[in-house]
Amino acid sequence: MNTSSLLAFQAKKYGDRDALRFMGNGMTYGELNQKVNQFSHGLKQQGIQKGDKVALFLPNTTEFVIAYIAVQRLDAVVVPVNVKLTAEELEYILDHADAKALIVHEWVEGAAKGLTSPDMLITTGAPDAGWLAFNDLFIQSGEELISQSKEDDESTILYTSGTTGRPKGVLFSYRNIFTVASMISVEMEVKPESRILLMMPLSHSAPLHLFLMAGLYVGSTLVLTPTFTPELLVETVEVERTTHFFGAPVAYLLTAGHPKLQAADLSSMKWWIYGGSPLSKGEIEKISAAFHTDRLVCVYGLTEAGPSGALLHADEHTEKARSIGKRAPLHTDLRIINEDGAEAGTDEVGEIVLSGEGNMLGYYKDPEATAKTMTGNWLRTGDLAKRDKDGYIWVVDRKKDLIISGGVNVYPKEIEEAMLTVPGVREAAVIGVPHPEWGETVKAVFAAETDISDSELASHLAKKLASFKVPKIYEQVEALPRNASGKILKQVLREAVVK
Repeated sequence: MNTSSLLAFQAKKYGDRDALRFMGNGMTYGELNQKVNQFSHGLKQQGIQKGDKVALFLPNTTEFVIAYIAVQRLDAVVVPVNVKLTAEELEYILDHADAKALIVHEWVEGAAKGLTSPDMLITTGAPDAGWLAFNDLFIQSGEELISQSKEDDESTILYTSGTTGRPKGVLFSYRNIFTVASMISVEMEVKPESRILLMMPLSHSAPLHLFLMAGLYVGSTLVLTPTFTPELLVETVEVERTTHFFGAPVAYLLTAGHPKLQAADLSSMKWWIYGGSPLSKGEIEKISAAFHTDRLVCVYGLTEAGPSGALLHADEHTEKARSIGKRAPLHTDLRIINEDGAEAGTDEVGEIVLSGEGNMLGYYKDPEATAKTMTGNWLRTGDLAKRDKDGYIWVVDRKKDLIISGGVNVYPKEIEEAMLTVPGVREAAVIGVPHPEWGETVKAVFAAETDISDSELASHLAKKLASFKVPKIYEQVEALPRNASGKILKQVLREAVVK
């Protein structure tokens, strides 16, 4: 089975059922399959074939879903890209992924303006010279294109920043994706009558692989919005009568204070799911009261694992809020190992490792990084954690300096390298500091030849980094703390924040 054959099957079984809802309009499974077939013919006519990489610079729209499946119908590999990235970041990914084509939405085409590669540039808007119009690629044909891909064939590359400062391409097979899609279908009771609200970017693994694919897997209705706002969340749930929503903690915290929430009818919702960072008991109580629900579930996992990892169910939050639960979900195994590779004991800190068919094939064109992350069937997460006497898992730190702000991964090394391009900056260290809504926010500590203002730094970095990566707090110092070998002591910087 592959994504294309799955859609074709659902089109026969549920042809008249809404597959997509977007801005008040619906598209049935039959119509979606027809659109995918037409667009596949258009891409094929332009030369897209098996193994080609096609990048999608698209928000959560019907065009994303059509293009995503159409690329795979041709046995090509799809590369969804975060639409918040800058032109420089986008260009790097296109080059690293060996992208043969890029599909851009007119709403976010700014970062793609001026691109001369890859060979094929497609826009949903009015095309410039050298570009193709998205709508012109829907080719009427009586031939039903059939994907020949097997479950272990390459399907998707998702880019996630690494500690080396450059994004890594996480390569997945269809088997990897169907493993986690079926997992969330079982764990979160996704059924054909479910209506899944997709507001978080589909360039991220959880919205794409867990929820969009779970909906497609069972024949649910997928409700798309191109962005998130608290008001849009409330209104969409009420109007579309959605049943499942996944969001970063900040989405819940921001919405909890929205004036429309108190009188809103959210009774259709079965599960409110969050992930990316933990929520405290107080935050859970605040959200539960505001949303009138006791159906909050925490999911923990890594992109490289599908994502998959652990679950903290709704009835466990009262006593164990901020933990990630005590078991791995369906199809996944979880261990905490010490430095000797043995199972860590109760309250002993070790590294979380994950095993399961949801684990990635590897990092695209980076066998060295793959070898460091994968040990046999086990994926090293870099997260340090311990189990309490009841078996619940508490993440205490991260081996890597990953910052999670609003559920989005931010890697300091990439920002530090950008900081060093600011004239006069000698050295820089980036850390995450606590934030009441976003979980963490980004702080840059730096030393420079002269005084540099916060606004000057932010303006420079905004040209090189997506907005969510640009530090919100700056501190200029004489010199950064280092150990005897010259390594910057970030723990000292973090401790200074706490004080």
